[in-house]
Amino acid sequence: MYHNPVLLKQSVDALVTNPDGIYVDCTFGGGGHSREILSRLSEKGKLFSFDQDLDALKNTIDDPRFTLVNQNFRFLENSMLAYGISKVDGILGDLGVSSHQFDEAERGFSTRSDAPLDMRMNVMQSLDAKKIINDYEEEDLANIFYQYGELRESRKLAREIVHHRKTKKINTTEELKSLFSYIPAFKQNKFFAQVFQAIRIEVNQELEVLKEMLVQSYNILKTEGRLVVISYHSLEDRLVKRFLKNGMFEGEPQRDIYGNYAKVFELLQTKAIIPDDKEIEENSRARSAKMRVGIKL
Repeated sequence: MYHNPVLLKQSVDALVTNPDGIYVDCTFGGGGHSREILSRLSEKGKLFSFDQDLDALKNTIDDPRFTLVNQNFRFLENSMLAYGISKVDGILGDLGVSSHQFDEAERGFSTRSDAPLDMRMNVMQSLDAKKIINDYEEEDLANIFYQYGELRESRKLAREIVHHRKTKKINTTEELKSLFSYIPAFKQNKFFAQVFQAIRIEVNQELEVLKEMLVQSYNILKTEGRLVVISYHSLEDRLVKRFLKNGMFEGEPQRDIYGNYAKVFELLQTKAIIPDDKEIEENSRARSAKMRVGIKL
């Protein structure tokens, strides 16, 4: 299985309201969500799916209603305009790393396998995990671990890395992990997950890319069009929640004389939608998933 889609039925139920409409799947991967979307569309419907990972191209769908765009979804608006599309009925984003990317040991995403420090979702880009670990300044490393990994001991981690690399480059995931052998065994899984998450987010500029996608989604959605986003950690979910609430990522929105601010989305459901126990049991990746749905006003 390339990728077991999370919240498959719930996300597509929320997304597809017009069988004749135009839809976008920002994260094609193995095509699980895309195939489900296509099953809900009429012959007039259209689906455009984005994926920057060359591996995902092997999963393309032979369907005249389907177009696979080999691009990062940060280029959503311009890519759609290139196809002559200015407005769409719904946009889905299933964020994070696919099961396939984790399972391909040589990509360096997994904490379980020894592999080159890579973590690039787009293997054509120059910045990889090895460059970050060996070339970034100590203060920049500390900031990445603190902001993207939410690690309180971020300065200590950065200091350890910089001290070690003075004598020997850090080339693999196991070499990186070996620097922190002092972490108690019962804490290691969570600790290394946070370290790897921080590096991966920096390599792929995940939070900046997400912000760009959210803003562009609002621009190209029709009124009453739906934005469905599935996130897997609090940093992503916070951005999505805030954007759906008031169209901003930071700061305070302007309010009218009555203290109300102009809403840009109506929420389909106030609380995040999460997988049930059965799905989590069948697919461990679903454990941290949160889905939010906005209807453009």
